[in-house]
Amino acid sequence: MKKILIFYASYGGGHLSAARSIKEYLENNYPDYEISLVDCVKYINNALNRVSTTAYNEMAKKVPWAWGKLYTKSESGVIAKVSSASNKILSFKLNKLLQDFEPDLIISTHFFGSQMCSILKKRGKIHATLATVMTDYAPHEQWLMNSSMIDYFFVAHDGMKTALIERGIDENKIFATGIPLSNRFLKSYNKEEILNSLGLKMDKKTILFFAGGEYGLGKSTTYNILRTLANDFSNIQVVAISGKNEKMKKGFDYLVKQSKSEENIKVLDYTNKVPELMSIADLVITKPGGLTTTESLASRTTDYCY
Repeated sequence: MKKILIFYASYGGGHLSAARSIKEYLENNYPDYEISLVDCVKYINNALNRVSTTAYNEMAKKVPWAWGKLYTKSESGVIAKVSSASNKILSFKLNKLLQDFEPDLIISTHFFGSQMCSILKKRGKIHATLATVMTDYAPHEQWLMNSSMIDYFFVAHDGMKTALIERGIDENKIFATGIPLSNRFLKSYNKEEILNSLGLKMDKKTILFFAGGEYGLGKSTTYNILRTLANDFSNIQVVAISGKNEKMKKGFDYLVKQSKSEENIKVLDYTNKVPELMSIADLVITKPGGLTTTESLASRTTDYCY
């Protein structure tokens, strides 16, 4: 039996969403394969995973500009060298899983998994086929370390393919397939039925507003956007999703009540109905992210990132 291992990392929800979509497709089309989905950082060290994801969450919540700078700086220089060196050390812990599972194919939707597997392959520890699925719309050097060890790159669009070729990667290894997403975003839904279930109207434009969920990206900005939608646009209706962030849910509820916008603004906490909600939206307002942008495009809605 062929074995496929899919690696992701818990930094934002996009890497996991893409990994789940890949797993769903493989299970539906290759029932004879054994497929496993693993958080590579959590597997290596649960304490490290908690610390690093907490640090990501806090930076994203309180100083998103700093996270942006850190992400940019990690393409080169000291930060890139530290990241590369730490992954060399951590890769040996990941090797135990690989030796036990013995995958024929390893798919990574986060560059940590891609880097660590490429290090092990370079040192002759593993011989599996390696595939990197880049879950963003622009290449980042962290995805490309030890690129000669990666057998396939799957990218969002032809422009990324060109960019990778210009960086010396064999074009025969690069496939512009788009970012993986669930088939649910490609289905047709009854718009009137969904709007009615939310107490919304067919004759108004609908905005779907993602507040950043548990990460609460840019807290003050998030509240200001919803406040503006409530106070300055009487001819629209809004579905605001606060996700798992209970404080934000309470803040949204208070804002809606204070502005007397209960009829036009519906606040939801965590929901698994995003494909259905996107199907009724004329505009999606969200934090930057490759997956949400892809889902919006697939749902044929306009996407605005804040």
